[in-house]
Amino acid sequence: MAGQGREGYAFPEFLADTEWLAEHLHDSNIRIVDTDVLAAYQRGHIPGSVLVPDNFEKDPDTNRVHILPPKKFAEMMESLGVGDNTLVVTYDNSRSLYAGRLWWALQYYGHKNVKVLNGGWRKWLSEGRPMSIERPESRSGVRFTARPDASLMATTEGLKAAYNKPGVAVWDVRNRGEYIGEETRGNKRPGHIPGAIHLEWLEMMDDKTHTFKPAGEMRRILQSKGITPDKEVVAH
Repeated sequence: MAGQGREGYAFPEFLADTEWLAEHLHDSNIRIVDTDVLAAYQRGHIPGSVLVPDNFEKDPDTNRVHILPPKKFAEMMESLGVGDNTLVVTYDNSRSLYAGRLWWALQYYGHKNVKVLNGGWRKWLSEGRPMSIERPESRSGVRFTARPDASLMATTEGLKAAYNKPGVAVWDVRNRGEYIGEETRGNKRPGHIPGAIHLEWLEMMDDKTHTFKPAGEMRRILQSKGITPDKEVVAH
């Protein structure tokens, strides 16, 4: 695992802090993407930010099971004004749940120039930074090239062959009700993958500030559950 960087994070380049973003709000190569719902966006958002049309990035043609295919994902990014050379800064007011999904989707499609705003809307607002209710002008002529990276995706067949191997840790990030089968969320078969480790994703976040916990604290939490750097981790 890489050494800790700025603010105690192992990979600080994956994050943007609010002070930095405030200083770069008007940079022409940056697109700020709000991943909350429309009503929240309309009440107020970071100036210049656009609203992602689907904060799950899932394909309606597969009953929203799989990620949007390359062509649809590229079209969505271009509609937001995101091109191959655009730095994307994504945020939400949900402890980076939806912002993190967009970060991952962009990584999967080969766009590495993306950061999550650490602390999101809550931190931005609590610091008294500017807000807007105006939608920015659309950008024309941008080109987004979707290049899927299969190494970032676990498949059902692959997991069937590996879930019970000692070198693999299956990390179930859902809430406890879902894990023990009390909450079905519409699934026909409640419960969890045999041997899966339960650690809700919220444990990685600071509840008050909505910022990510420092790397050292995250590492201690993960290791206490048996999720260690020597293992292949499959999260779901």
